[in-house]
Amino acid sequence: MKQLDVRGAARIDATLDDVRIRPYGVTDRDRVQRMSDRLSAASLYTRFFSGTPRIPDHYVGLLDGLDHWDREALVALDGDEILGVAEYVRDRGRPWRADLAVLVADPWQRRGLGRALVGCLAELAGRRGISEFDADVILTNRQALMFVRSGWPAARSTRDGGSAHFRLPLPVPA
Repeated sequence: MKQLDVRGAARIDATLDDVRIRPYGVTDRDRVQRMSDRLSAASLYTRFFSGTPRIPDHYVGLLDGLDHWDREALVALDGDEILGVAEYVRDRGRPWRADLAVLVADPWQRRGLGRALVGCLAELAGRRGISEFDADVILTNRQALMFVRSGWPAARSTRDGGSAHFRLPLPVPA
């Protein structure tokens, strides 16, 4: 698997220089499960939209079943530990669109890691014919809302209960 250079993907905090971003692999199951120990209840809730004490087993099973085309996930690693996961799932009815989801371990939030993961994932998705992401964000997740508004200033949102749904156009790949 190719390691992606995160320095060109986004503005990154200098402490992320040693972070590697690469596609999720079959040996990452235990690393993702260990990541639960570095996630607060609030982080788990904003990602999975439910109160769960750990990363759900069914989610890890879905990651194990990635096809790396219609469903892709990138992981950020520091040494042997996963710091974050960004994934997309292509919409079967509208193959130019994909749902986006990001999860970053609490100690690594607000340091540019989520932005780097999304930047690398967007580049990869663009090469695969995806031209826009859909993202659902819980309204109390201010950091994610600010990220969407700063990365896609023209993005429009609709509300559905306690969450906002965004359609995020991807830049045309070079």
